[in-house]
Amino acid sequence: MGITRRQASVATGAGLAAGVLAAGGAKAAGAPGIVDVVVVGAGVFGAWTAWRLKRSGLQVALLDAYAPGNARSSSGGESRVIRLSYGGDPLYSQMARDSLAAWADLSARQTLPLLHRTGVLWFSPAGDDYMARSLTWLKANGVAHQAGDTAWLRGRYPQITFREGESGFLEDDSGALIAGRGVQTVVADAGLTAQRVQAGPPVRLSDGTVQVGGVRARSAVYACGPWLPKIFPDLLKGRIVATRQEVYHFGPAAGDGRFSPPALPVWADFNAGDIVYGLPGLEGQGFKIAFDRHGVEVDPDAQDRRVSSEGVAEARAYLAQRFPGLAEAPFVHGRVCQYENSSNGDLLIDRLPGFDQVWLVGGGSGHGFKHGPAVGDRVARHVMDPTLPVEPRFSLASKQAVRKRTVY
Repeated sequence: MGITRRQASVATGAGLAAGVLAAGGAKAAGAPGIVDVVVVGAGVFGAWTAWRLKRSGLQVALLDAYAPGNARSSSGGESRVIRLSYGGDPLYSQMARDSLAAWADLSARQTLPLLHRTGVLWFSPAGDDYMARSLTWLKANGVAHQAGDTAWLRGRYPQITFREGESGFLEDDSGALIAGRGVQTVVADAGLTAQRVQAGPPVRLSDGTVQVGGVRARSAVYACGPWLPKIFPDLLKGRIVATRQEVYHFGPAAGDGRFSPPALPVWADFNAGDIVYGLPGLEGQGFKIAFDRHGVEVDPDAQDRRVSSEGVAEARAYLAQRFPGLAEAPFVHGRVCQYENSSNGDLLIDRLPGFDQVWLVGGGSGHGFKHGPAVGDRVARHVMDPTLPVEPRFSLASKQAVRKRTVY
């Protein structure tokens, strides 16, 4: 008998927050040279999947062509936003809430924090439907937040220029995650070391196991982000697309605390899907700004990682309008990464056709990093319980070649 989405959500939340092992998580009888699960990709999805499987008592091999949190991955770099607002979408909002609890627990056990609870400020023209639905979900689920009109925004955040008729709200307890170090910490906390292997498609062996990257395993998980369509081009070309994304860091004046916590939270300027977002100065990296739109298609192995002068100029023009105190701030550094986009923004968590024990996990950019714990928990449950139904929105069948983004 299948489980409902609500039942799955409750089970996932309990497993993440309390560390309860999934049913069926007992370690299978071992065999020489065979592991229970091989996970390909030590980004945030692969790392948390390996973490959950290992915590459930399974033998896990973790493979990555470069290294956990490496600069070419979609999980590398300085920071990512963790927010609960998804326009009232209960699937991603609940996953984000469960993941926030897991990140907080892991962060609390580290010398350096992985989670900075700066809060997340959203603002937009008043009456925006996405914002209204997000607020309704926050209220219905008892999530701590504050909301107000233009006057409230201006009084609370004088360093930002708000336009007449705008309104906004602050998620009190969410904020920012440290990305590259966070992924490395998850791997270390699982007691794993990623093997430097460039893996190809699985090879089915006569005993029912698969061989991946030289490793024999009973099950396999491919969570390799923008490399998924490179490994499975006939299946995923056009359905998972890597696009170029640039982020920029500007330096406030010496001694100016207006653009760092606690004066400034993470923020998102939302206008009917046109999103500019940023992070306050964290860990000495400067004020971060990025435009949440899909760039040109790229090869994650070969793309040039230098930011463009046009992108820096666009970011500076935005600062002049919204953050005038940073209009002349020096550009201190930038980064080029990539999203790995599905057609509408939904994640991919489904079996590889023809292989009941091989899972494809991806499509997370540019909102997936925060969901690492929830994704890892869900994938581990699938591996350990073959009867668990696939979420229809995460299915391979739902991934099309025509881009029409609906998840923000």
